[in-house]
Amino acid sequence: MDLQEKLSMLPTAPGVYLMKNEAGEVIYVGKAVSLRSRVRSYFQKSAAHPLKVQVMVEHIHDFEYIVTDSEVEALILENHLIKEYAPRYNVRLKDDKTYPYIKVTVQEDFPRVLMVRRRLDDGARYFGPYTDVSAVKKTLSFLRTLFPVRTCSKKIVEGQQDRPCLNYHIGRCLGPCAGLVSGEKYREMIEEVIMFLEGRIDRLLPELTEKMQQAAAKLEFEKAARFRNQIRGLQALAERQKMVAQHHEDQDYVGYARWGELACVQVFFVRGGKLVGRDHFLLDCSSEEDAQEILRSFLQQYYQEASFIPREVLIPVELQEPAVLESWLGRLRGGRVYLRTPRRGAKRQLLDLVMKNAQLVLDETKSRQSVKEKAVERALQELQEVADLPEPPERIEAFDISNLQGTNIVASLVVWENGDFKSSDYRRFRIRGVAGAPDDYASMREAVGRRFRRGLQEKEEAGGEGKFSLFPDLVLIDGGKGQLSAALEVRDELGLIMPFIALAEKREEIYLEGRSEPVVLPLDSPGLLLLRRIRDEAHRFALTYHRNLRGRATRSSILDEIPGIGPKRKKDLLRHFGTVKRIREASLEELQQVPGISAKLAAEIYQYMHKGAL
Repeated sequence: MDLQEKLSMLPTAPGVYLMKNEAGEVIYVGKAVSLRSRVRSYFQKSAAHPLKVQVMVEHIHDFEYIVTDSEVEALILENHLIKEYAPRYNVRLKDDKTYPYIKVTVQEDFPRVLMVRRRLDDGARYFGPYTDVSAVKKTLSFLRTLFPVRTCSKKIVEGQQDRPCLNYHIGRCLGPCAGLVSGEKYREMIEEVIMFLEGRIDRLLPELTEKMQQAAAKLEFEKAARFRNQIRGLQALAERQKMVAQHHEDQDYVGYARWGELACVQVFFVRGGKLVGRDHFLLDCSSEEDAQEILRSFLQQYYQEASFIPREVLIPVELQEPAVLESWLGRLRGGRVYLRTPRRGAKRQLLDLVMKNAQLVLDETKSRQSVKEKAVERALQELQEVADLPEPPERIEAFDISNLQGTNIVASLVVWENGDFKSSDYRRFRIRGVAGAPDDYASMREAVGRRFRRGLQEKEEAGGEGKFSLFPDLVLIDGGKGQLSAALEVRDELGLIMPFIALAEKREEIYLEGRSEPVVLPLDSPGLLLLRRIRDEAHRFALTYHRNLRGRATRSSILDEIPGIGPKRKKDLLRHFGTVKRIREASLEELQQVPGISAKLAAEIYQYMHKGAL
């Protein structure tokens, strides 16, 4: 079916449409009240489209659509599809998957407070997302000085009688694992923690003051001193919070600034009339994108993951069809939400301040980006001269080998492309052709050979499309002259023409093909700094894989070899007996006392542990 025929068959119902290019990639996701009128409008020559739409339409080769029951449902689906496909022509939060949250595990008997990277539907309370990881860590550190929340990951139920850890003895935990605090008292503290994280310090201070006075009246002076320290810490924090509204309202003020294909959105969080915090977010967008689309896309993507939605969100420009967005936000909040654009007065003044802060953050980002680009440019020029390349390398691939006394030998391949690491192209190899004593040269030969043989195969069979088909401008080998020679042998066997260099870790010497002596660059030279950064990333990636394999080997035992013993029964056996040695010493009757272990399975375990003793 051609494009015009598909356009003629579009329904008038609300829904979501996905525009695709010739390669079948989704390049834009949009929603519509009427799919028929909205999608057809892109292909009407008489329509005065913005430049961004004109460029996008030139790349549209096909489209798909999904019908929904309402425009609000279309908005929800649009959010999910933008996150899934990251289309080229949509406004997208940069690196939104990495934004951290503070999680309070209120679903547990004795909750914990920790930083996490993913928000799950597990009954916990989440605060965030935040863009500054160091700020989250500082907040958690400050919180733990005020509230003795447990930090261990063990499962604790009320009445448990374990031995308390060091944190209890230094006053950093109330000792719930030892039965030293009731669930009710512990949860009272967690409610205080939640008020602190919500920025409602004014409500928290009177409660703590009353508790301090009650403890002092009962001559519980240590307890009273702890409350006093909490009050002082919170008062110092409250002094830094600025009163911005006469009414005790919950509001978010959202402002933006844009430069080229980068936008910055700043959010000021007002809780109970006080400015309790702020955060900024960077977005990828078209240079032709208007303010309405930037703000609409941000509000959709941010509040989809936000832990709290206020009753009022203030924005600098009015949006088209705000009622749909308000209805969706109201569903998430569980109450009415208003999108407002103040024209004058105190709210407008604060909104102007938010806009100013967004511009300042964007200017700082531009400056850092410019410095980074210049440093990368100098580094690549230096590498071009050192390795005698025809032009600066755009793609660099690095190999590293990791092993422990010849066991679990692994290799890593990391990719640096156009100024940054490309983690989607990282690869790792479990070395199979080397046994016995460690042999870094043979391991390197195997890793390099597997990577490029696979690449050549994909070029031949898949027409140059595949995970390994894109070849580098420069290959970096972690090691010295021997490792470089081993890699070059494989390259020449395969008939490849590409430059290889090696970086030796001890003296940071660069080894080149055809030169007996290494090149020594100043330790602060841009080229060497870039090579070290890439080599260290390859080393990190290899070491992480090696540790995972080693950990798996360490966790395995003779129990894994017994038929009928899966992970759950293995766990039950170890929980009951403590060690494999005690399982081996157990009688048939003792083995049958473990839940889930039948007489027949107990006999099999006993026989296997004693190698045919029955």
